[in-house]
Amino acid sequence: MSIAVFPGSFDPITLGHEDLIRRASSLFDEVIVAIGENSQKKYLFDLEQRKQWLNDVFADNDQIRVDSYQGLTVRFCKEQGSNFIIRGLRNSSDFEYEKQISQLNNIIGEGIETIFLISKPEYSHISSSIVREIIKNKGDASALIPTQINIEY
Repeated sequence: MSIAVFPGSFDPITLGHEDLIRRASSLFDEVIVAIGENSQKKYLFDLEQRKQWLNDVFADNDQIRVDSYQGLTVRFCKEQGSNFIIRGLRNSSDFEYEKQISQLNNIIGEGIETIFLISKPEYSHISSSIVREIIKNKGDASALIPTQINIEY
């Protein structure tokens, strides 16, 4: 059984994330959407809210499972029996950053491979940080996030 881990903070999940995760689910038997928790980071939405949103968005796909973890992503992968990390690329800056992380993960994860999926053009401008800024400033981000996410504007 092939298992891939799609790690992220998903604070909040965007349409770009949703598209990449659904596309990854056609390549693997199971995709674990893994919410990484970093005690040093301040999140806009709490872990339970993010988990609920992810479960709601992917309720129609039995191949996608939502979980959370702390610590190294490669350690989480090994615990889940996965040798693959899925990452999305929106632009060349993403590639440079993700390339370095994937090379380190391959070394410390003893062979864990990173699979890069290119964002579709209609989602390449969307990032969680931009969506958070819109929400923090009382803007309407509904065109950038899945319909299952209900945020008061």
